[in-house]
Amino acid sequence: MRIVVLPGDGIGPEIAAATSHVLRAASEQFQLGLMLDEHAVGHASLAQFGTTVRPDLLEIVRAADGLILGPTATFDFKDEARGEINPSRYFRKNLDLFANIRPARTYAGRPHRVGEFDLVVVRENTEGFYADRNMEEGNAELKVTPDVVVSLRRITRQCCERIARVACELAMVRRKHLTIVHKANVLRMGDGLFLDICREIALGYSGLVVEEVLVDAMMAHVVREPRRFDVLVTTNMFGDILSDLTAELSGSLGLGGSLNRGANYAMAQAAHGSAPDIAGQDVANPVSLILSAALLLSWHGERIGAPRFISAADAIEKAVAKAIAEGQASRDVGGSLGTAAAGAAIAARLT
Repeated sequence: MRIVVLPGDGIGPEIAAATSHVLRAASEQFQLGLMLDEHAVGHASLAQFGTTVRPDLLEIVRAADGLILGPTATFDFKDEARGEINPSRYFRKNLDLFANIRPARTYAGRPHRVGEFDLVVVRENTEGFYADRNMEEGNAELKVTPDVVVSLRRITRQCCERIARVACELAMVRRKHLTIVHKANVLRMGDGLFLDICREIALGYSGLVVEEVLVDAMMAHVVREPRRFDVLVTTNMFGDILSDLTAELSGSLGLGGSLNRGANYAMAQAAHGSAPDIAGQDVANPVSLILSAALLLSWHGERIGAPRFISAADAIEKAVAKAIAEGQASRDVGGSLGTAAAGAAIAARLT
């Protein structure tokens, strides 16, 4: 398996290095034959090539078996005419990574703010209210007058059907419980279409228990009793908010893995930002990117029918849990280790 690694900005190179350490250890133990191909992206690429994503990088990624993208300084990149391309958006759009998979679970050794839970948010990733994703050309936000802005949302049958299938398939290999999160009581046409299609797709999965929850009520439910949920499927913006909330409830955004996947490609990406204020200090938590890389291995294993990749992914997740339980983690999650040492502690616990 050849993986393109794009370290990114801020703490990106540090957590990418820790992630690569864990992957090499997993590759040796499970005979994965991983090849990690590192390239510059973000500010490093802008300085070297005059653009945050050089033109040939997309084909390099397409020729590989997976992509790991470290956090990038997306807020800094405003003018594509000057080469300031948002790398995350660029790869999500050009690889059609329509599903964002965001697991959230609690860990032994960490305070449980709302009790133990283990759930996954499945977020549609290519349309919705995001103005940079739902138009072929131009922008989906319109300034009607200096004091009036109209934001358009796109919801399509194709995108609803494929995200619903991903969620149903995931639920069937977990606890067979799917929750459709929506706001169809107000957004009757858009969320109404999403809800109807999710219902239709779910009918094809025997034994799947399906419930429907309004998004505002959902926020209250996951704070009160997250253990009652398994797989949550929702539209883009609702999923963005809900996945950050559930990650924080698990103990930290730094504990949440994230996989952006499509029909043919997948990108592992830390759930958090580039944190330039702590860059270069060896204090960043690498767990989010490590767990994201594990999700990438599992996706690849399922795609090609190679169980050893799925076993390696499971071993990485267990090694993360063991390291956290033993206090061998970064300071933000109760340990005392630096970034590199936290990655090494996880690699050492692979079994």
